[in-house]
Amino acid sequence: MQSDIDKAAFKEGMRVGMPTWFGVGAWGLVVGVAMIKAGLTVPQALGMTLLVFAGSAQLTSLPLIAANAPLWVVFVTALVVNLRFVIFSAILAPHFAYLPWRTRGWLGYLSGDISVGLFMQRYPSAIDEQGKLAFLKALVFPNWTSWQLGSIIGILLGSQIPASWGLGFAGTLAILCIMLPLIINRAAFVGVLVASVVGVMAVNVPYKLGLLLAVILGMATAMIWDEKISSRKIADKEAS
Repeated sequence: MQSDIDKAAFKEGMRVGMPTWFGVGAWGLVVGVAMIKAGLTVPQALGMTLLVFAGSAQLTSLPLIAANAPLWVVFVTALVVNLRFVIFSAILAPHFAYLPWRTRGWLGYLSGDISVGLFMQRYPSAIDEQGKLAFLKALVFPNWTSWQLGSIIGILLGSQIPASWGLGFAGTLAILCIMLPLIINRAAFVGVLVASVVGVMAVNVPYKLGLLLAVILGMATAMIWDEKISSRKIADKEAS
């Protein structure tokens, strides 16, 4: 019985995640090309995409690396850009707290923005329910594979692709098509709006640190907004 439930959940996860595979691969291709254009060697770029597996952190780090920024600036910037994964971990933890830490570790490594967003749409509550792990695996495995295939192709072809192709714009469109459907509540929308405005206003900040500021303020805004909405709902329930 359990096996049948897991199989059905895995198939459902594959079906839900399938529309994002091409966009993820395209985004990976852009990042792969960007790594080569930034001056990384093929082995360095391959190591980065396989170990880091975070497009936003990679793209944020590349201009800093190319500009010979201090190492601590590169690491701190990448760390702050990826702070959202702390939130993802907090979201997923109640669902999979029963798993061994090693299993949770590699699931955390494979889980990304899209996987977590789609998982929470399917399982918004942390109640014990069969099929959750199979559904998440069906999201993270193809997502990781699509990213790595696209990124590796971009790395290998990076030196052959002219900058005039406008891959940066294509990558932006790809990630927007993937992420916009995941903005499913007001808190997320407000956070994205604040981050976008700050990112544009701080575009000329040295070392691209304006992006860092945009991420921090966007995340903080979304968390504060979500907390206020939750408090309001609790107050309304108590009043009724």
